[in-house]
Amino acid sequence: MAPLFLLLGFVVPMALAGGHDYGQALSKSILFFEAQRSGYLPRNQRVQWRGNSGLSDGKISGVDLVGGYYDAGDNVKFGLPMAFTVTMMSWSILEYGRQMGASGELGHALDAVKWGTDYLIKAHPEPYVLYGEVGDGNTDHYCWQRPEDMTTSRAAYRIDPSHPGSDLAGETAAAMAAASIVFRRYNPSYSAELLKHAYQLFDFADKYRGKYDSSITIAQKYYRSVSGYADELLWAAAWLYKATNNEYYLNYLGNNGDALGGTGWAMTEFGWDVKYAGVQTLVAKFLMAGKAGRHTPVFERYQEKAEFFMCSCLGKGSRNAQKTPGGLIFRQRWNNMQFVTSASFLATVYSDYLISAGKPLRCQYGNVSP
Repeated sequence: MAPLFLLLGFVVPMALAGGHDYGQALSKSILFFEAQRSGYLPRNQRVQWRGNSGLSDGKISGVDLVGGYYDAGDNVKFGLPMAFTVTMMSWSILEYGRQMGASGELGHALDAVKWGTDYLIKAHPEPYVLYGEVGDGNTDHYCWQRPEDMTTSRAAYRIDPSHPGSDLAGETAAAMAAASIVFRRYNPSYSAELLKHAYQLFDFADKYRGKYDSSITIAQKYYRSVSGYADELLWAAAWLYKATNNEYYLNYLGNNGDALGGTGWAMTEFGWDVKYAGVQTLVAKFLMAGKAGRHTPVFERYQEKAEFFMCSCLGKGSRNAQKTPGGLIFRQRWNNMQFVTSASFLATVYSDYLISAGKPLRCQYGNVSP
């Protein structure tokens, strides 16, 4: 599910490009999320062939986990890619909400984010408890069923201080923080609730460190955290700073940029597992907006790595992203489009940031005008 959100961010500004109807692509991308809904469906549900499902989720664990999104063609609810999707849908609205409104899709996009955050709130019933999966990918993949009819396991899996998951908690904190900015204008009380959860989840992620798939081992076959949790700690801090302007989170980015890899990792991919390029893009924006203060030297190193990513996508770096003969970014044989859409989103956003700052993109083989 995670990669498909990214169309929300960049199709609207390109609506007239090449004669393609990117507005329709935007509409169908958001409609996809309505087809993925779990729980009690609302009266305004547009995908009429879907019905209520997963109505006992969490019951055996004594918690209400009804709602959220199923993962792609599965009936499992995986917390890490779901939270990343919410983060990125929120970022899309923050950057391009005006264009979405002009196309008549902003309301649907807001509904899509809230369907996710409503579930994530339920999944976080205590400050140091977060449910990260409902269902079992193994039994689910062996049984082809509609979610309305499923008979497979609906066991729920959680992280807590004895079974930590900083990557899962950090990503969920980022989702809550990003969504809190989105809803600040439309629903201030809900925005405040999301921010409360974001604070708690970041504290949980930072205080009790560990990889979530070492605690929720059943997720390893499907959403293994290869990159670890350092990128999610920085990602969450960046979104909390963007949401609050609280210097604590700016200082966290400055003081931990080297130790947690934000200034060191030069990436050619961005997605649900590896967040460094996203962190580096956000921090570069903070730098260009004059917010770095005493952390300017560190933030400049973040920006160098952000521009490494952008240049690699353009084929103008020292280590470029692999591409097909037709020019499509190629990362892997399975589900490759997630990397294409994520790179397109970051490149579009970073271009806007450079234009606002009046700066070129600095690549090894020459500067590029945004």
